[in-house]
Amino acid sequence: MTGSGGLEVSDLQVTARNNRSIGAPVSLQAAPGEVVALTGPSGAGKTVWLTAMMDALEPPLRRISGTVRWRGQVVEPGEPARRWRRRHLGVLVQDAAQSLHPLRTAIAAVAEAGVDTRQAAAALTQVGIDARLHSGHVHQLSGGQAQRVALARAVAAQPPLLILDEPTSALDHASASLVAAVIRARRGDPRFITLLVSHDRDFVTTVADRVQPIGAIGPASRLSPATPPVTGTEVLRVSGLHVNRPGGTAALLRDVHLTVAAGECVAVLGPSGCGKTTLLRCLAGLQPATAGRATLDGKDVPWPVTKRSRPMLQALQYVGQHPADTLNPAHRIHIALTRPMRAFRTVEPARRSGTVKTLLHRVGLDPAVAGRRPAGLSGGQRQRVALARALAARPRLLLADEITAALDAATTSAVLGLLDEMRREGLALLVATHDPAVADRADRVLTITDHLLHTSEGRP
Repeated sequence: MTGSGGLEVSDLQVTARNNRSIGAPVSLQAAPGEVVALTGPSGAGKTVWLTAMMDALEPPLRRISGTVRWRGQVVEPGEPARRWRRRHLGVLVQDAAQSLHPLRTAIAAVAEAGVDTRQAAAALTQVGIDARLHSGHVHQLSGGQAQRVALARAVAAQPPLLILDEPTSALDHASASLVAAVIRARRGDPRFITLLVSHDRDFVTTVADRVQPIGAIGPASRLSPATPPVTGTEVLRVSGLHVNRPGGTAALLRDVHLTVAAGECVAVLGPSGCGKTTLLRCLAGLQPATAGRATLDGKDVPWPVTKRSRPMLQALQYVGQHPADTLNPAHRIHIALTRPMRAFRTVEPARRSGTVKTLLHRVGLDPAVAGRRPAGLSGGQRQRVALARALAARPRLLLADEITAALDAATTSAVLGLLDEMRREGLALLVATHDPAVADRADRVLTITDHLLHTSEGRP
């Protein structure tokens, strides 16, 4: 038992529309000083359960049973729960970068936690944000840097209860080590309790005292294709690409040259903030290039997406780090998946419903997901929907940014196996990743250091 100083949650049960239960009732106890990790497959309900515990669910989700006790006192729903959250909780949500106001500076974002500038700066430094970035605006940061700013905001006021939902999903190994240090600094201190959701088993082993499974976790299978994809003719060529930081002349990328062939997977590695996402967004036409040239199947690719032809838009598809940004919250998933079929005329109208089910099945989702909206899905499920939508266009080249970051090990293997199948059909793949499992499947690995793109052997 936790005694009077800890957290105790008993038989918490959540339902969705039509009183559909989201998993079995869950109970949890955490003693002062403990770090407890919640683990389970993508879509098992880990985030929903944490949100229900905080009494922060939004319709149609509803907590129908269960009791939350904090330091021996029942936390009643409604206003008492809101006061409890304000006074005692620090929270890092999934897709944490999206919770930051893009026009605030990093230090102002952290100060929202009710701390002064000195404390905010100390929290940013603790999570590895260089002092020169403290006064930079959130929209100028990489996904990994913004994730760490959100973490700094969650921990700056030293909350008694810290809730971290996938804190390392967009981070390289060095940045994940900083997050681990933040958690270990709280571990064993009777003032603090930490609840952690993560798919990263190695990270959980490093920081957690106990693991609470939610949903069944099967063994992670490694899907090594019996017939490796065979590379073919050149699909993408990039020459002399230069990209400056927004609003300035400082270089983010300098003199980038690369090629990707049909059936080939090229992985781009590098520390958080080095420019991996910038490279993919430039190729997708979503971020301006300062100089350089790109060709797709030998034809020039205009840098702005608005100047690209319909066939070129179809041929080059992008799956970003944050699928919530690109999925219309008002549209059910079947609409999201059929839109590219209509726009590019890849599937006849009579076959679209069946193709939606096939795509969902191929990315490891129940076909019933087609009837849901993005808010009713987990981060990992939304990531797979975004992938399915890109594949619905039948592209020549897929640009994938941290495509496995929100996925458990088994789902990661399944998604990589699917991409191997697509590569055997001729799909070219350029991925930005921190995940060794993804890099291991690549035909070539490129690394960004000092704004330059290098081969895996370290030669420009």
